[in-house]
Amino acid sequence: MNKIKIGMISFAHGHAFSYLNALVSMTGVEVAGIADEVKSRVEAVAEKHGIPYFEDYRELLSMEIDAVVICSENVRHAELTIAAARAGKHVLCEKPLGVSKREMEEMIAACKENGVQLMTAFPCRYLPAVVQAKQAVERGEIGEIVAIKGTNRGSFPGGWFADKSLSGGGAVLDHTVHVMDLMHWFLGAEVQEVYAYAATVFQEKEIDDAGMVHVKFDNGVFAVLDPSWSRNRSFPTWGDVTMEIVGTRGVLSVDAFAQKNDVYSVRAGKGVWSYWGDDMDAYLVRSFVEALRRGTPVPITGEDGMKAAAVALAAYESAAQGQPVRL
Repeated sequence: MNKIKIGMISFAHGHAFSYLNALVSMTGVEVAGIADEVKSRVEAVAEKHGIPYFEDYRELLSMEIDAVVICSENVRHAELTIAAARAGKHVLCEKPLGVSKREMEEMIAACKENGVQLMTAFPCRYLPAVVQAKQAVERGEIGEIVAIKGTNRGSFPGGWFADKSLSGGGAVLDHTVHVMDLMHWFLGAEVQEVYAYAATVFQEKEIDDAGMVHVKFDNGVFAVLDPSWSRNRSFPTWGDVTMEIVGTRGVLSVDAFAQKNDVYSVRAGKGVWSYWGDDMDAYLVRSFVEALRRGTPVPITGEDGMKAAAVALAAYESAAQGQPVRL
């Protein structure tokens, strides 16, 4: 079996470290290089695993590799994905896929034109509670879905996430996309209308850290999502992913990170959650690699990423206008 050779571009987003851990643990996979203009960000992991380092991502793309994993600042996703596509590399891109519909369309088109696959990093699809809920819905256990109430409440991430010139948006963009992708996935329907609130409530930063996103799907289902950075420093972990799915025959509640132990540590100075569930990032990366190895379509496409991000972008438009926006 030939090795799948993968490069990593930018560790600006912290998810890069868990993706790297997943890749180096897989048989038949070689992490052939790491590119990051900030050497200090990756120096330790590159040395630990003996992975070549490149300051310029173009040097990495010139190598004979199969794919790249992109975890840069949001505004660089398009530039890096299009460059990788033109170099003939498949792409796993961190969410949100892009910061405008036009650039996401360009990313998708570049990958298609160059015969490579584009996968969006939505690891929440691999959480055990989410997988089991999807199976229950498909079995018809709660009948037809009529409404969904979701949350993806997190802690304030700081850094470039709070700089709109690098992030493209705050909490509404950062956290709408995960659960909105799950809603699209469960319903097999498209969002038709968005009505949203976005504001700065919890931090003294000029970026939205709170929001409420209401959507209407083209199959008549209504949904609401809280994507706020509302978890303060004393909260046991970074946040949550929940859904309450209302059906014609019952209600299904999903608490995706409930597989945990409560740990009260003097050293930590607060209660913490020790998660014992399956590693969603490892499953995400594995599914990407397996699709490349088998020559099958990736399970979470660029189009999936664009649909979720488009809702977040429409939410900003709705919040600014104070009225619903149609997609």
